[in-house]
This record gives sequence, structure tokens and C-alpha cells, in this order.
Amino acid sequence: MSITRLDVGVRMSSVVIYQGAVYLCGQVAKDKYQNITEQTVTMLEEVDTLLAQACSSREHLLSATIYLKDIADYDAMNAVWDAWVPTGHAPARACVQAAIAEPEYLVEVSVIAAVAE
Repeated sequence: MSITRLDVGVRMSSVVIYQGAVYLCGQVAKDKYQNITEQTVTMLEEVDTLLAQACSSREHLLSATIYLKDIADYDAMNAVWDAWVPTGHAPARACVQAAIAEPEYLVEVSVIAAVAE
């Protein structure tokens, strides 16, 4: 059994790759003081970066769980999300309202993707 971990810390790894699947830890915005639109944009940029490091991409998404601090931001977040997900490649997805560890963050996402072949 071969498990690859990238950016390994004491508490978590940013990326874990196992049997052709890429698991990303929760991703948040680069600037936690921006609005929901900007937070979503930069959060998804980070997802793109990590997927590329793991030889994957948004076209290979399998599943996504989105955590919103306030469900009232659902439509604004979805406007960015819908433009980001390639047509025909939408993953299985859940979106919930949740308390996020740092209160300034408005959105967080955790994704699973397939390794590109």
C-alpha cells in the first residue's frame, strides 16, 4: 500500500494521494477579510494549485463539501463555483452552514479528485 502525502504537518497534510484518488484538506481564502465572492475565488485558486501538484485538476473532481459561515452567502458563492466547475464535470457535492475555525473566514471547501491519467 502506497500513500503519498504532500505538505505534511503535525496535524494534517495538505494533500493525500491513495489508489488514484486525491484528498485535499479544507481550503480557505488567501485573505480572510475579503467578501464571500473574493474568498471563494481565492479558495478555488488554491484548490487548483494543490490539484496540479497532485497531477489532477478540476476536471477530475469526484466530491466536494462546502462549508459556509452564513447560508445567506449561498447564491454569491455558487456564482463563483458554477463559473469555476467545467461544464460536464460537476462533482457530487454538499453545502452546509457551519462554524469555521477562524471567524473571519466565510467559506471553506474540501475536495476529492481522481489522479489524471
